[in-house]
Parts: sequence; C-alpha cells; structure tokens
Amino acid sequence: MSTNQAISVEGDRQKLWQPQRGLNKVVEQVVKLTFLIFALISVATTIGIVLSISYETLEFFKEIPITRFLTETEWSPTFANKKFGIIVLVCGTIVTTAISIGIALPVGLLAAICLSEYAPEKLRRILKPALEILAGVPTVVYGYFALLFVTPILKGFIPGLETFNALSAGLVMGVSIIPLVASLSEDAIYAVPNALRQGSYALGATKRETIMSVVLPSALSGIVASFILAISRAIGETMIVTIAAGQNPQLTVNPFVKVQTMTAYIVQVSKGDTPAGSLVYKTLFAVGAALFFMTLVLNILSFWFVRKFRQKYD
Repeated sequence: MSTNQAISVEGDRQKLWQPQRGLNKVVEQVVKLTFLIFALISVATTIGIVLSISYETLEFFKEIPITRFLTETEWSPTFANKKFGIIVLVCGTIVTTAISIGIALPVGLLAAICLSEYAPEKLRRILKPALEILAGVPTVVYGYFALLFVTPILKGFIPGLETFNALSAGLVMGVSIIPLVASLSEDAIYAVPNALRQGSYALGATKRETIMSVVLPSALSGIVASFILAISRAIGETMIVTIAAGQNPQLTVNPFVKVQTMTAYIVQVSKGDTPAGSLVYKTLFAVGAALFFMTLVLNILSFWFVRKFRQKYD
C-alpha cells in the first residue's frame, strides 16, 4: 500500500470515529449532569431537614428557655405541671445504647475477623448472607421478642426486674445491629491488600499478630465507620425501645427499670392526638434536634479519631 493510500485510509478511520467521539462526549456530559442533580438533591434534602427542625425548635425555645431544657431533671410536657428536662430522655437513650453497643461492637468485630481471616471462602459465602438476614427482621418483631421472650428469661436471673426495662431492650437492640457492624467491618478487613499480610508473615509474625498489628490498623477507617453507624442506629432505634423499655421518663441509669428514650417519646406524642402548633407538638422538634446534635457529634469524633490514627501510623 502506498503512502497516499495509507493516509487516505487513516483519514477515513478518523472520519468514522469523529461521530462516535462526539456521542461519547455527549453521554459523558449527561452522566455528569445526572450525578450532579442527584448530589444536589441530597444536599437540598439535608438542608431542608435541618431548616425544618431548626425553625420549630427555635419556636419551642421562644416559649421554654434553653436553661430549663438543659437543667431540669423531670420530663413531663403533657402534664399540668410541665417539665422539660431533656436529660431524662437522654439518660434513657444512653443506657439502652450502651447496653446494645456492648453486645454489638465486640461480637460484630469478632464475627468480621472470623469471616475475613479464618473462614474458608466457601463458608464465608454462606455465613455472611446468613448473618445479614438478621438485618432484614423488622424491629417491631425484635421489640416483641425482647418483651415476651428475653424479659421472662432475665426475670429468672434478676429478681425485681420490671416487665418493661432497659436491659432487655438494649440486649435485643444489640443483636439487631450486629449485622451492621459485622458486614461493614468485614468488608473493610477483606479489602486490606494481601501483600501486607504476606509481608508480616515474612517477618515472622503469627496470624494473630498480623491481624492485630497490620490488618486491623489498615482497616481502621472502615471499622470505625461501622461502629459510628451502629451507635447512631442504636440512638435512633424506635420500635424496640418503645415496646420493651417502656414509656416512663425517669432520671436513672438503672437498666432494670422502665425508661423512656428520645425516640420512644417521639412515638408517644406523634400518634395524632397532639394539636399541630402546640407546645407539646414543638417538643417533638426539640427532641429531634437533640438527636441530630448527638449523631453529629459522633460523626465529628469519628473523623477526628481516624485522622489522628492515620497520622500516628503515617
């Protein structure tokens, strides 16, 4: 083939490819625009939630000073003698959350290590979906399971345990969030490059030492993220604590008595009997703002912890 013929063929190829390149550029721009729209929708939704909660919360604080909200030790906004001590609901939330994460975090992390580092690949493919089935159980089922099954068993070991109590609610809530911790932590651990493990073994480290000193630090960001999500899930859990923990707001850290969490109060008031615009109605948004603030603090702490840990190992 002569030089002129080769140039002609190459020119024909370029002419054929030009429309295709143009089409690819159009598709790429459409994809970018679609992603941008969805990102803006997410941001706008978040801003809308914050603004709606903030507006009603500010209306609440126009009637009730924030000092009463933070310092009073009783919570009875529906009574004649109204009290607005949010610390009562916060204590109930913290007690049930502490019990649940005491179960979910160690069990979930150990399950993740077992699935990623010790279980054969075939067994892992069976166990992980089986574990994640727990995440598909409705929380109302967990609530009745805690009330009708776990509480009677605990009463046989703990004299004086009330029918509605924080202990059984926290234990069952911990079981319900184990799949969240295990699945996310296992994904983070499994994603650690195998070369790091082989390098540790080459230096004479045992499997346990490799997991503790190499694998877990490398997967820390994913593990911490799973922990924070689990804690946030426990703080925001509604049906389990509403059914099993009771609806008696009292300032206590005793897990053997009935308590009321922040989410349980929201369920109690938002049943449709509370007039819109009333003071009791506005307490829903004040409690919701407190929940939002707690989860925000948790996320800030997780970002700080991961950043400090990475600086330590860099």
